[in-house]
Amino acid sequence: MKFIIQFGIILTISFIGEVLNRVIPLPIPASIYGMAILFTALCTGALKLSAVKETGKLLITLMPLMFIAPAVGLIESWDIMQEFIVAIIVISIVSTVLVIAATGHITQIIMKLKGKEGKR
Repeated sequence: MKFIIQFGIILTISFIGEVLNRVIPLPIPASIYGMAILFTALCTGALKLSAVKETGKLLITLMPLMFIAPAVGLIESWDIMQEFIVAIIVISIVSTVLVIAATGHITQIIMKLKGKEGKR
């Protein structure tokens, strides 16, 4: 019963994200709205972590299964992608490096801010 309630909470938040995606005319995916709502609710204490923890762990363990369908789609469209393979590889490498660099910089900024708070 606990999993059903927790899954219901997650689905409700995802549904709210879908509604926001339809109402707000920004090119932001509904899943991002849902994650932002869940993150905000957890950070503010409006939602306790224990209210979604077990189901969240279960969904994370099942996440690799969610990549099977997109992988099959990529394999099926190989003939279309083949002519763009160099561009795809370059874009993948550049975007990966940018994400790593941005994550590193943001982490350093947060660590510096936390260090300043600890010295007060």
